[in-house]
Amino acid sequence: MSAKDQEIAKKVIEGVGGESNVSSVFHCATRLRFKLKDTAKADKEGLNNTPGVVTVVESGGQFQVVIGNNVPEVFKGIMDQTSLKDAESADKVEESGEKGSWLNRAVDMISSIFSPLLGALAGAGVLKGLVALFLVLGWINQESGTYLILNAASDSVFTFLPIFLAITSSRRFKTNMFVSVAIAGALVYPAIAAAQSAGTALNFFGIPIVLVTYTSTVIPVILAVWVQSYVEKFFASFVHQSVKNILVPMLTLLVVVPLTFLAFGPVGNIISEGLASGYTWLYNLSPIVAGLIAGGFWQVFVIFGVHWGFVPIMLSNLGELGYDTMLPLLAAPVLAQAGALFGIFLKAKNRDLKALSGSATLAGIFGITEPGIYGITLKYKKPFILACISGAVGAAIIGAGGGRAISFALPSVLAIPAYVGTGFATTVIGIVVAFALAALLNLFLFQEPVAEASASSAPAATSDGQPAAARVEEAVSAPAESLLKKEIIVSPLAGAIQALDTLPDPAFSSGAMGQGIVVDPTSGHLTSPAAGTVTTVFPTGHAIGITTDGGAQLLIHVGVNTVRLKGQFFDKKVKEGDRVEVGQLLLEFDLEQIKAAGYVTATPVIVTNSAEYLDVLKSTESAAKNGDYLLTTIV
Repeated sequence: MSAKDQEIAKKVIEGVGGESNVSSVFHCATRLRFKLKDTAKADKEGLNNTPGVVTVVESGGQFQVVIGNNVPEVFKGIMDQTSLKDAESADKVEESGEKGSWLNRAVDMISSIFSPLLGALAGAGVLKGLVALFLVLGWINQESGTYLILNAASDSVFTFLPIFLAITSSRRFKTNMFVSVAIAGALVYPAIAAAQSAGTALNFFGIPIVLVTYTSTVIPVILAVWVQSYVEKFFASFVHQSVKNILVPMLTLLVVVPLTFLAFGPVGNIISEGLASGYTWLYNLSPIVAGLIAGGFWQVFVIFGVHWGFVPIMLSNLGELGYDTMLPLLAAPVLAQAGALFGIFLKAKNRDLKALSGSATLAGIFGITEPGIYGITLKYKKPFILACISGAVGAAIIGAGGGRAISFALPSVLAIPAYVGTGFATTVIGIVVAFALAALLNLFLFQEPVAEASASSAPAATSDGQPAAARVEEAVSAPAESLLKKEIIVSPLAGAIQALDTLPDPAFSSGAMGQGIVVDPTSGHLTSPAAGTVTTVFPTGHAIGITTDGGAQLLIHVGVNTVRLKGQFFDKKVKEGDRVEVGQLLLEFDLEQIKAAGYVTATPVIVTNSAEYLDVLKSTESAAKNGDYLLTTIV
């Protein structure tokens, strides 16, 4: 682990409000997933500006810090620098604060149970696909020892999946891990499996047992460990300390294992079969439509972290049907994002953008899309949309060909061997189409923003003597860091700050003219909110347009319908084409006379090209003076 990873870990700990504010933390392929006691203590903006942090997402009841490929090293740094422990913190139930909605809790539970397994599942899935490919090519045969060993290596994780899930579930539900493993072991015990295969009728003290196959299942063992958490606590509450370590595990096994075979196992199996059958029914209605939906929206699910909810369905399909049709569909949107990044890489002239898009393309090809999404495609909007469209087209092709996965593998080029069999050719074609289409669309349609030099201006004085400052914060030089550019827009007037939708003028309040904010002035001195060039001065003097040095196109419109005054009460101080600095006087107007004439003087300050920005942040203050902070444009 490098010193840089240690420094990122330190900054992240500080940014989430310190170790004392962390209820739990674990990581997936690219994100640190925190459960915080009080999210208000977290410095989200500070984390977003931290070198090495791609972005911060709040979703599914989690505070997610997106790091990228080196998230395991940063996570280890957090473990080294705090008293949090992996076995304890990964699934520690939050001790305070709201638990959130049932959906948040469900997503949180699923992600915490499956995240630690993804590496083993994906690696074994790719190996299983390669073994199948070797069989098709005739490189090995099923009677050979080579096949037997490789098949065992690739299939063991899936065959004994309940045992692996028992380990992660025990952490989630805070149970004795070894007792959980013993319960799972009973479900896949060879004699039980043999009795089920032979159709032997079994009973437990006269109560008939419905035997089902528990190998490769997901839900039965999770239900069993959840029940174990309550049974274990019950016995621990009264068993004497001197024999607790022996009697509590014994009594827990005595209760939970029979209950699982009698009730929770069959119920869980019915749920698993229902999920698999329900998805298959929907898929069979129209595989092409299923592909369009999955391909078009999968990366949206990833952004909000709710994609974990689909993992049990995929595993249920593999366990119940022996294959899954969802996994091949998802390869298209993942590779489409990589294709979009590749198109930007080919077109970009900015050195930092080219470097970042190049490295993100490589990561995307291998299934890690978050750095590219948050760092580039989502930031510029159009590349993300074009990639989603391309992913939908590619997934529709895969659906039309009936693509299937014979094992679980995270969508990437490495997963292609897992798609060997039915629909393999169309699956490969769909993946290639998704990648190529996204690359071509972005190559021709993506417009690279004009790079601005980093600049800052010293505080200037307004006509009222108030300090004013505006600056453009440029992208950092390191490719791994954010390319965000920010420009601060200060208030051109003194007065009360109001939301744009409060203005009694639908042309502005609807947002049709762009995002912005309203200042209800207390004086008639209008000063420049940023350094730039005057692009428009209405003949009547009631409105002025400025293009800032940072590229923002601002419209300052004094009052509502004041154009009807035909210039009366307005005194222009600049003309079109003039260069203006922050705080420079642009216009004077007679506030009282305008009010006396029956006009509303509330003044919208609009960023008319706000569609080109990732966001336009507004001041949360109730009032401002000339030169006080008003807006921030982020691109």
